[in-house]
Amino acid sequence: MELAAHTWQELEEYLEETSLALVPVGSTEQHGPHLPESTDHTIAEALAQEAAERGDYLCTPTVNIGVSPHHKQFAGTMWVDAPVFRDYMESLVRNLTYHGIDRVVFVNAHGGNVEHLQEVGRRLYDDEVAYSVEWMWDNSIPDLVDDLFEQNGPHAGPKETSMVWYIEDNVREEKLEEARDGGLVDLEDAETMKHGARTFYDAVDNSGNGGFGDPTDASAEKGKQLFEAASEQLVHLCDWMAAQDAEDLMPASRVAERSE
Repeated sequence: MELAAHTWQELEEYLEETSLALVPVGSTEQHGPHLPESTDHTIAEALAQEAAERGDYLCTPTVNIGVSPHHKQFAGTMWVDAPVFRDYMESLVRNLTYHGIDRVVFVNAHGGNVEHLQEVGRRLYDDEVAYSVEWMWDNSIPDLVDDLFEQNGPHAGPKETSMVWYIEDNVREEKLEEARDGGLVDLEDAETMKHGARTFYDAVDNSGNGGFGDPTDASAEKGKQLFEAASEQLVHLCDWMAAQDAEDLMPASRVAERSE
């Protein structure tokens, strides 16, 4: 059920029977010359809505802007500071708990959000407010991603290109070769580690046009495979979380109490 599409009376009845919500989280940032800046939140929203429909779970509106300062040199990229993002996401979940939600899946499609969503989950867990987990779609299907693409890349590569192609057919096909040739195809060619230290902070330091991997290897057909497989994994995660007793999802008792 999409929360924003229903009235409060319809939601009041629905929320009496559910305890889990999916919160799609993405970004608005450059994705090379061939993909729209909506790429991450488009993917997150599509997956969350699909899983919510398949499993009859609640899906909230999408958080469209995340932690993206590492893409700031490219026109149009938007971001919020990491502490602000963490506080906002924590407040959002606390709002959901007011309505009876006690477990949340952050359906994430932006790598820059990962550590911050995990920190939010830790805060809520430690306070015994809610059980929240960060779920990154491509991390749920790593073998399929590796099988489909020889040079995937972590950003604006063939996996994201394929997903956008399938979800909304919004790929600049005439720009695919430019994205490959002007970007960084193989991460091993990036000279960004010096004596054990990572020496870069911004994407432009590695890729002149913001693309990574080989997007010419993308297709809508591959996007469908990725979307179906990731959706299935997300539904399985939601089913598992929904089946747990609430107290089992909260922190265990203190050591002294457990040893009695």
